[in-house]
Amino acid sequence: MKPQVVRECTELHSVVKSLHLQNLRVGLVPTMGALHAGHISLVKESLKQSDWTIVSIFVNPTQFAPGEDFEKYPRTLENDLALLEEVNEKENIIVFTPSADEMYPKNFHTYVDVAGAALPLEGTFRPTHFRGVATVVLKLFNMTQADIAFFGQKDFQQVQVIRQFVRDLNVPIEIQMCPIIREADGLAMSSRNRYLSPEARTRALCLSQSLEKAREMILHDGCRSRSTVDAAIRAILAHPNHSADYVAIVDPETLLPAEDDEIQLPAAILLAVRVDDTRLIDNLLIESEN
Repeated sequence: MKPQVVRECTELHSVVKSLHLQNLRVGLVPTMGALHAGHISLVKESLKQSDWTIVSIFVNPTQFAPGEDFEKYPRTLENDLALLEEVNEKENIIVFTPSADEMYPKNFHTYVDVAGAALPLEGTFRPTHFRGVATVVLKLFNMTQADIAFFGQKDFQQVQVIRQFVRDLNVPIEIQMCPIIREADGLAMSSRNRYLSPEARTRALCLSQSLEKAREMILHDGCRSRSTVDAAIRAILAHPNHSADYVAIVDPETLLPAEDDEIQLPAAILLAVRVDDTRLIDNLLIESEN
């Protein structure tokens, strides 16, 4: 069954109010569309844990800087709705797909300014990115009044930033991070993978391969030298048409490296690499030696 599609904030408010009056649990899956199996895994998890699931589809202009891929970011609403129809067996999916004017009307002047986990890594290379992310996500939390929201681990830093502002601003919502969904050959699923040529896509496997090498070094070889693991990762990523924005081995909560060279567990390894002209991210969370 096709999911219900809502385009205006006032209509969403009405729908959400009705759900909460019935004491129904509402899950939220925020997306920018161009859905793939990774997104659908989040939707399925929400369907398991919620009575109703709201999937937002909105390419958020405020999280893109000038020169980034806002204009060419894939917009595939009909295909997105078809994918959601396949999992809408209980007819309990609502799709919220507002326009930019609906989300940011004339005389919009209020933004969420995040620091802490938003400052390193992506914050260094895309300094306005998390301001836009935090603003649109908080708006979605307020509009949907969701009980729980689902995000993918592939955007690990984003999840930590959202958890941070939820805690700091006392937002009454549970945040759940779901595992990275990968292609059969290990490439992390991403809407931006479609930018890659077949040859570049093959080369892009170096991201997941470098993370697996790091896991092996840390867990099986007992290597705790951050500089040694960092060098091994960079060696696998190396190619004339690749450029690493960052390779970071950090504390999973603060996203900061230890003061010395020793890797402490749990640790997160985060990568941002340009493969030709396509910027890809991937990460690995190492909880413990077990």
